[in-house]
Amino acid sequence: MEKPVKDRLLQLQARLREVELLVADPDLHRDQKNAVEVMREHTRLSEIMSAWTLLQELDQQIADAGELLSAETDREIRAMAEEEEAELLPRRDRAEMDLKLLLVPPDPLDEKNTILEIRAGTGGDEAALFAADLFRMYIRYAEQKNWKTEVLETNATEIGGFKEIIFSVAGKQVFSHLKYESGVHRVQRIPSTESGGRIHTSAVTVAVMPEAEDTDVHVRQEDLRIDVFRSSGPGGQSVNTTDSAVRVTHVPSGLVVICQDEKSQLKNKTKALRVLKARLFEMEESRRREEMAETRRSQVGSGDRSERIRTYNFPQNRLTDHRINLTLYRLDHIIQGDLHEVVEALRLSAMETELTN
Repeated sequence: MEKPVKDRLLQLQARLREVELLVADPDLHRDQKNAVEVMREHTRLSEIMSAWTLLQELDQQIADAGELLSAETDREIRAMAEEEEAELLPRRDRAEMDLKLLLVPPDPLDEKNTILEIRAGTGGDEAALFAADLFRMYIRYAEQKNWKTEVLETNATEIGGFKEIIFSVAGKQVFSHLKYESGVHRVQRIPSTESGGRIHTSAVTVAVMPEAEDTDVHVRQEDLRIDVFRSSGPGGQSVNTTDSAVRVTHVPSGLVVICQDEKSQLKNKTKALRVLKARLFEMEESRRREEMAETRRSQVGSGDRSERIRTYNFPQNRLTDHRINLTLYRLDHIIQGDLHEVVEALRLSAMETELTN
């Protein structure tokens, strides 16, 4: 085990002894709020120490099997020792991973639902088509995770792409899994309209924001300007004949959100306010992150929307995540929603960085 991780464990072991004294103090429950926090810390530290004990036991068993292999000449005993070692090694790896996961301080945002904004960048129609591909990829990934999705706003093109699409994802630990998707996604492929077979490069921007709850951000009514107008579709085609589209402007920040997908003005206003609150909450969280020490930043990126994070190369069936130097030659499966390997690699990299800082 790496020295920084072991040092952290020794510190937590000492802290557990302190917390155990607090738990034994009969005066603890006079302050109920403090008591809950102490008991929660005791539970977390106890889980970590139990996981460490298991890892140490497995290490000792593997060492015993190794000693037996180096000293024993009896073929049957050696075969038993080899079988035991082969069975112990993967258990040991899983135990170490479980321990490292427990060591990472929980992010209070990880359990939040999420709003994703996908926007076509450079590349014209091809970028808009790829925006639609990414939207379908995330929707299918969400289905695999049993998450619920809801489209909040779309700006479609006439050939089936999206200049912009905004949607929400709700479920268990959504933000924990999707937060590393923020940034510029680059695609390299031959457009269907390309007769010469040339590869084109386009870009799409993805923004991932934790969905704000009422207690997270307070928006004063006097800070909002709400305009209604007649919605329109691609090429100026009218969607309906009523003034149901809503534009919400947050005057202090200058943020503007337009929703026109619903025929109901009230529904469009409700969706627009959800997006606005998420953007305001993300602005506040970004400001908070900027105030944190540089060593607290994750190597998987700051979430800056201008940062190129990933390349999708269709001719080579290759996906490359540039932040962690991950390359997979199974883009055909990933673009259909099989994102698990990519997401877990990003989460693992962030976890390992957190542990060494």
